[in-house]
Amino acid sequence: MKIMVFDVPAEAGGALSVLNDFYKEATSCEDKNIEWIFVISTPFLQETENIKVLRFPWVKKSWGHRLYFDNIVAPRLVRKHKVDKVLSLQNIVVPNVDVPQILYVHQSLPFASYRFSFMENKLFWIYQNIIGKKIIDSIKKADKVIVQTEWMKRACAEKAYIKDDKIFVVAPNININIKNFFEANQQSLSTFFYPASGLSYKNHNIVLEACKKLKEKGIKEFKVIFTLKGNENNYIKNLYKEVKAQKLPIEFVGSLTREQVFDLYTRSVLIFPSYIETFGLPLLEAKLHKGIIFASDCPFSHEILDGYENAYFFEPFNERELVRLMSSSINKELEYNKHFNFENDKEIFEKNMIDIIV
Repeated sequence: MKIMVFDVPAEAGGALSVLNDFYKEATSCEDKNIEWIFVISTPFLQETENIKVLRFPWVKKSWGHRLYFDNIVAPRLVRKHKVDKVLSLQNIVVPNVDVPQILYVHQSLPFASYRFSFMENKLFWIYQNIIGKKIIDSIKKADKVIVQTEWMKRACAEKAYIKDDKIFVVAPNININIKNFFEANQQSLSTFFYPASGLSYKNHNIVLEACKKLKEKGIKEFKVIFTLKGNENNYIKNLYKEVKAQKLPIEFVGSLTREQVFDLYTRSVLIFPSYIETFGLPLLEAKLHKGIIFASDCPFSHEILDGYENAYFFEPFNERELVRLMSSSINKELEYNKHFNFENDKEIFEKNMIDIIV
C-alpha cells in the first residue's frame, strides 16, 4: 500500500511538531508493506527502506507558489505515484484526486468563538474567513478527519454540518518525564509563569493589566515570567515598553529549554490567558507536574483541566478575575491538593494516527 503524506506548510513551531511526530510514527510502524511518501517543503526527513521524501522548498516563496502547488502539483503527484491513500497534515485535502483522503485538522482559528476584524489582524481574518472556508469544505470532502481534542471534533462537525462519526480524536504525541512536582510555598505562590509565543491571541496584555491593578492595590511581592524577548512583533514591543514604563514585575526571559520550562512548573503558578488554542500543551504539562493553574475559561482549557482540583478559570478579557486569583495565590488563600491521580489522562494518549489511517 502506498500512502502519500502532504505537509508543505510545516517549517517551524506546532506545524513542524505535527510533521515530526507523524514521521516518527511512520518509521516505527510494524507493517513494512506500507510505502510512505512524505511531501514537504524545507524540513529534513531521513529516507528509509519504505519511506520516500519529496521536497519542494520553492512552495515557501509566496502564496502564489503555494496555490500552484496545492491545485496543480499535488494532484499530479498523487496520480504519478499511483498512491492508494492520501494523508493531509495541512488542514486541507488534495483537490481533484480519486483516492481516499484522511485529513488532519490542527488549525483552530476558523473554529474560535473570537472573530478577528480585518483591521485588527489581516492574517488572522484571512485564516478565519477565507482559508477557514477551505478547511471546512475539506472536512466535508475527506473520508476521515483527525483532530487533537473533543472540542475540535464538535466544532468541526458543527461548522461542516456533518455527523461526527468520521471524525477521530488523537491527542498530540507527548513524551513527558516528570522528575519533580510543584511545591506550594511563599516563593512559588507569588511567581507566575506564562510560556507562550508573541501572537496577539496569546493575550499577554491581560496579564499586564492584572499586574497594574495589583500594583495599585499595593501588592508588590510577586513576579511574572514571560518566555519572550520583548521584540517579537509590534504588539509585544508595545507591551514591553509599558512594562518598563510602569516598572511592573514582569521578566522577559526569552525562549527556554524544555527542562527549564518543566523546572518552572514546579516553582511557579501557570497563567494561561490564551483564548485560541487547539490543545493548550502547557495546561497538561503543568497539570502533570501537579501545579496550580489559572486558565482562560475556554473549551480547550476545560477539556484538559476539568476535574483537576488545582485549576482555576477566568474570563480571558476580564483582568479583575485574574487579579482576584493572583491575589489569592500571593496571600496563600488558595487550597492546594498535591494528591491527585492521573490515571484517566493516560487514556488520552493511547490512540495513534496510523490505526485510523491504515
